[in-house]
Amino acid sequence: MEAGTKMQSPEKETRPEISTMSVQSVPTLPLRSTDEKAIPLIGFGTAEYPFGASRDTLKETIIEAIKLGYRHFDTAAVYQSEQPLGEAISDALRLGLIKSRDELFITSKLWCSDAHHDLVLPALHKTLKNLKLEYVDLYLIHWPLSLKPGKPDFPFKKEDMVPMDIKSVWEAMEECHHIGLTKSIGVSNFSCKKLETLLSSARIPPAVNQVEMSPMWQQKKLRKFCEEKGIVVEAYSPLGAKGTAWGTNQVMECDVLKEIALTKGKSVAQVCLRWAYEQGVCVIVKSFNKERMKQNLDIFDWRLSDDELLKISQLPQCKGYPALEFVSDDGPFKSLQELWDGEI
Repeated sequence: MEAGTKMQSPEKETRPEISTMSVQSVPTLPLRSTDEKAIPLIGFGTAEYPFGASRDTLKETIIEAIKLGYRHFDTAAVYQSEQPLGEAISDALRLGLIKSRDELFITSKLWCSDAHHDLVLPALHKTLKNLKLEYVDLYLIHWPLSLKPGKPDFPFKKEDMVPMDIKSVWEAMEECHHIGLTKSIGVSNFSCKKLETLLSSARIPPAVNQVEMSPMWQQKKLRKFCEEKGIVVEAYSPLGAKGTAWGTNQVMECDVLKEIALTKGKSVAQVCLRWAYEQGVCVIVKSFNKERMKQNLDIFDWRLSDDELLKISQLPQCKGYPALEFVSDDGPFKSLQELWDGEI
């Protein structure tokens, strides 16, 4: 598909216009709630559980990713990957792999223990110190609840969960944007209902909602809502996060996806990423294997047929990560239905 064209899903929805970056022809999408630079539609994820497990080798992996053409990197306070990412950026500049930090799109996230009005700005300052940067391109609220103040950690004690004052936390996020520490602000793991609550008081609407999304969990309702509100959907675990504590093999072992991959001469992973791309969403991919890192970028010069898209649209849906850790009889969300507002 050529850059600048409009994509359509099997339901013939109108997709946002995209443009193509000069590096590796990775397309970008404008963040419509701001006038800042566009977000590359393939991002490199840095989360590996247990968090910090690959800390010693992560810097070199990120440098390799930059060499391959990745320009969008996704981190978070709780991932313990901000510091290696910052070191990799410094080395990439020193080695001439990039001419300017502005060539990169860096996302980080506010952890629940800092999701309190007066802790948001200090948390972002710490993130920027870890990254050795003056600003991030996108700063997200990681989950729609708060923990008692303390060190960013996962798993956490369920008795530490408290309701988030979304209005005051978002006001602090808006202040971070206002003073230039983040170019855009957004959320992660927010349902339609929780987005509506946020939008009812927000002066700056969220630019992005990062959520689980794959062919086996297509988020059609949420994507439609976000499209209507001008919010870019960013997909994590697009391959099902197989091999992680929260992941599942239902995506990579899906017979329909395997059949399409065989027909195309592509991998199942490439079919999943191409499908997400054709839905007009941003995708966060995570592989520390060089060959798979290359393959994950090789999704832009071919397309899925209407019949293949239809088959994928009809796959049975099952959320891979229900997030039971965030549910407690004594917490803000007493059931998965409350956490996801029925979107499960």
